[in-house]
Amino acid sequence: MFKSIVVGTDGSPTADKAVAAAAELARQWGATLHVVTAQRSASSGMANLAGAPLLDSGSENALRQEVANEVGQRAIETWAKGIDAELHGVVGDPADAICDTAAGVGADLVVVGSKGMRGARRVLGSVPNSVSHGAPCAVLIVKTD
Repeated sequence: MFKSIVVGTDGSPTADKAVAAAAELARQWGATLHVVTAQRSASSGMANLAGAPLLDSGSENALRQEVANEVGQRAIETWAKGIDAELHGVVGDPADAICDTAAGVGADLVVVGSKGMRGARRVLGSVPNSVSHGAPCAVLIVKTD
């Protein structure tokens, strides 16, 4: 049923639960696991609001890319033993990165954690909420909080 599964992670303990669930599904179905990590760009509105320096956004984005790759590689090494897994580390909006990757690889399933599905974040927007509305395939939201 599933040949290609996409999971998003930011390296947090709650995201680890989603990665573990996605890896187990990939193992059971013999699917390829696509691990997506995204770091917001230095020029994004969120970075500007947080007071991030914008003096050299090229260098800043290169560092963010490196961090995204490290987070994804750690997730693969920890959870994807014995299965086909690919890393997709990007600089950009996490929900967009997950949905774009799912579309690009022809995913059958996207797995995300439930963090941000309650309270103000639910109303203002969260990664799982955005993914559930924008994914090109089925979405599994794993209870992680």
